[in-house]
Amino acid sequence: MPTVIVEGPKIGVEEKRELVRRITAVITEVYGVPHVTVLIKENPPENVGIDGELLSDRRKG
Repeated sequence: MPTVIVEGPKIGVEEKRELVRRITAVITEVYGVPHVTVLIKENPPENVGIDGELLSDRRKG
């Protein structure tokens, strides 16, 4: 059973449903297996750094 971990910003429940549906469809097609686990890990902007700067600070400027 493949497991896919997606890390990104917070999104709504409907977007999560769509994300899980699409990822599952692709993994099922490629691997040919009936069961796929998708884990969504949401990271607040103050916990993400890009190019030496917090994402929360980048969004302010």
